[in-house]
Amino acid sequence: MPGTTADEPVSLILRGAALLESFGPDDSPILHRDAGLAVAAGRVAAIAPFVELAARHPGAQVVGDADTVVIPGLVNAHHHVGLTPLQLGSPDHPLELWFASRLALRDVDLRLDTLFSAFEMIASGVTTVQHLHSRAPGGPERILAAAQGVIGAYREVGMRASYSMALRDQNRLVYEDDAAFTARLPEALQPAMRDYFARFTLPLSEQVALFEDIRALAAGDPRIAVQVAPANLHWLSDAALGAAAELSAKHDLPMHMHLLETPYQKAYAKRRTGGSALAFLHRLGLTGPRLTIGHGVWMTEADIELCAHAGTRICHNCSSNLRLKSGTAPVNRFLAAGIPVALGMDEAGINDDRDMLQEMRLALRMHREPGIHAPHPSPAQVLRMATEHGAGTTPFGATIGRLSVGCHADAVLFDWPRVTRPWQSPDIPLVDVLVQRAKTDAVKTVLVGGEVVYRDGRFTRVDRDAVLAEIAARMARPLTAEEEARRDLARAVFPHVSAFYDGWLDGLGDDPHYRPSGRR
Repeated sequence: MPGTTADEPVSLILRGAALLESFGPDDSPILHRDAGLAVAAGRVAAIAPFVELAARHPGAQVVGDADTVVIPGLVNAHHHVGLTPLQLGSPDHPLELWFASRLALRDVDLRLDTLFSAFEMIASGVTTVQHLHSRAPGGPERILAAAQGVIGAYREVGMRASYSMALRDQNRLVYEDDAAFTARLPEALQPAMRDYFARFTLPLSEQVALFEDIRALAAGDPRIAVQVAPANLHWLSDAALGAAAELSAKHDLPMHMHLLETPYQKAYAKRRTGGSALAFLHRLGLTGPRLTIGHGVWMTEADIELCAHAGTRICHNCSSNLRLKSGTAPVNRFLAAGIPVALGMDEAGINDDRDMLQEMRLALRMHREPGIHAPHPSPAQVLRMATEHGAGTTPFGATIGRLSVGCHADAVLFDWPRVTRPWQSPDIPLVDVLVQRAKTDAVKTVLVGGEVVYRDGRFTRVDRDAVLAEIAARMARPLTAEEEARRDLARAVFPHVSAFYDGWLDGLGDDPHYRPSGRR
């Protein structure tokens, strides 16, 4: 079992009418009834009937009661920002156009921004987040300061986080060299476009060196980790892909990479490599258990087979795929192939927030294919995506996402009468009820490392109302000159970005090798 608590005193006992420890190999829930979970030094020390643990540790604090259901903390395995693009003025365009629209986003204080999304995540039961930071302009000092701001906010609220700064060295707006795209713009737009690209351009060698500095920020903190994030095939040169693989191998760290999110990304891969994006990564040595593919919407059957054979993981971002017209990922094929699938909310969920309970329901419903005997994920599989499989995409691995002895005591306690009111048939399995009926108002208590960080709608470390009021006050200020200039640039360059992709998909759907898995 991960970790050890043998010599530590039990300080806390979680009590539940039912306690979900983990899942069996067949995705069956491992449940304990009338259970207690003993916590020592922030980890699970024992699981036993509550009356036995209470008698054995009479001085321990008890959290939960006979109306509580306890599950492992949820893992948002793919996350970027706090205030959403929609809140900041960018509507839900198709992904490639959305990049252009997002040029106009306002500047946001990273501490406040991170706390805002952390509030929403924790309130829906998320205890760990994979934070993929992708919009840090400036030189190494500013990028390191951005990392400090984000990591500091997660420390402040008490959340567990795996942080990564996206590695990217080319094609920052469209799937073409920055200079080449700029040269084809009207002459009046070219200076502003060049200036924008310059703000986000950092030599690859400096990005690699910066990764080591960011790793140092997490040293000695059990709730913070750093991992490698090669951004996407079109954003990375072959040299950058190689650097990502080297960093991952050198430090034995996982990688999280956006891939095949849209048909345009599939077309780009064919133009660049002559074939599959995943096969290209495989030839470069990036596939394997350390790699997680974010999205994977446009994977072929051959890609899925390769992914399963290599042991590569996938993070499914259901809301994002729908909102940005990216397509429907072949999740049932992923599951049938035995690929560990995690769940992420990306920029924001279907309701423009970070409600992981709702994201689970969306994933459950989205992939119920028509036909009596057609495949579909079970509630247990979806909950496992949001716990164990999400954990496996982070450096924390098997120490989170479950409540086995030795794991971090990251847990969510549900008020079960509130989940089931006014009545629920006992014939329906508990996990099925939880995934399909639990709402955020039933999240009674959230613990990270055995510490209560959220109880009865309030955060124990941070005043949520004060943070939201500060965000509102700051965003009420007029746009700065720099923000107005970016807004003007976004509006001016948008039609040119749209025109760039004309004809990109011609003939792609006629190639059977590139037909998305599961589509007819």
